[in-house]
Amino acid sequence: MIIRIGHTGEVERDIRKTISETLIVNDRSRTHAMEYQPVNPMETSQIAVVIMHCDQNYMGYKMGPALAERGYHVLACESTEGGEIDRKLEMLDESVRYLRQNPEVEKIILMGHSGGATLMTAYQSIAENGPQIYQGDEMIYKCTLTRSLEPADGLMLIDANYGNGVMSLLSMDPAVEEEGNGRKLNPEFDIFSAENGYDPAGAHYSDAFIRKYEAAQAARNEKLINLALERLEKLQKGEGNYVDDEPFFITGADQPKPNNRLLPEDTRLLSHTKGEYDLVHGDGTVTHEPIRSVRTPECDHSFSDTWGMGVNKNTVKGFLSSQAIRTTGDFAVLEDEIVGIDWKSSYASPIGNIDGITVPTLVMGMTGGYEYLAAEMIYQRAKMADKSIAFVHGASHVFAPNHAAEKVPGEFGDTENALYDYMAGWMRRFL
Repeated sequence: MIIRIGHTGEVERDIRKTISETLIVNDRSRTHAMEYQPVNPMETSQIAVVIMHCDQNYMGYKMGPALAERGYHVLACESTEGGEIDRKLEMLDESVRYLRQNPEVEKIILMGHSGGATLMTAYQSIAENGPQIYQGDEMIYKCTLTRSLEPADGLMLIDANYGNGVMSLLSMDPAVEEEGNGRKLNPEFDIFSAENGYDPAGAHYSDAFIRKYEAAQAARNEKLINLALERLEKLQKGEGNYVDDEPFFITGADQPKPNNRLLPEDTRLLSHTKGEYDLVHGDGTVTHEPIRSVRTPECDHSFSDTWGMGVNKNTVKGFLSSQAIRTTGDFAVLEDEIVGIDWKSSYASPIGNIDGITVPTLVMGMTGGYEYLAAEMIYQRAKMADKSIAFVHGASHVFAPNHAAEKVPGEFGDTENALYDYMAGWMRRFL
């Protein structure tokens, strides 16, 4: 039985008699995982799915039991918050090798949700090409791995965000006038000011304001990268404040949704795809059409002046390896994509990592949010012969229906069930 306490405090007891749940304790890495399997093995039980996020613990998320109920073997892993991504890649490698030792497992699929897509794509790209793929002079932070990683057989990126590096950039408040001070904010960049285009019913920022805002974000991003690189050089010379790493806190730049500047408020941004794709509906039917976000405006105030919600709490190596990416002069968030990102400057983005991967890949986006458009950007850059893309109508970033966007209650149906059925069907190609 899994007991979950939701964000509103409600207690949910998830009792599933058709699957087994085993806690895995890894003494070497001091991490945990939850292993889910069907009580009565099925044909699909020879396929194992590894679920892991870059910064969060996914052991108790519904996706593990849901896929196990559909016959798959699932390992839902714990991750550490912040810190160098290379250590998390090593943790993931141990999970993959653990499953490889199981004679009943024939194929292993990596599942990356949200920021987990950064981790999973970096892992598979290194596993297929070696760590040298991210050790060139173009990299902000060169991969420190010296050992090979065990490659998986497939990849599922489910509502991947645009990469932890890009999400940090999008969350960076240009109103911050003094690093380390959340109270000195420039009103010129206040996105909750009516003068700048804010409206609780839906912001409508001018193109001029958006361009000015994004240019200031890019400038602050570059300054912080350079500052972190200076501290990294000190660490490497043995002149840092600690021998291994240092805290690196960024005011007004934490990644949760309320801090994803402009996007929650102005729904014109990242509002539609360029092409037509399969759209999965809550009743299981599938249509083929241009994909539009159904989200409604969210967030009515800034958290930049708070420590708890506003500050991005990381380390020098953690920021540089998993949350830093460079921009070019034309950085902009448009209606149908994000441009002006130097995707090859970092391995903190699935959009940059995907072209080094050859295994079959499924990318899916949830149209109840704005991360969904990353699916198209990843898919367009993917070079593997077997690639698939689909979207789920009305699903939120965590797969449940976006009830705030419903015109009538229940409009989007059972988006979670429809999603898991689609994923389960796609994975049958590995039998």
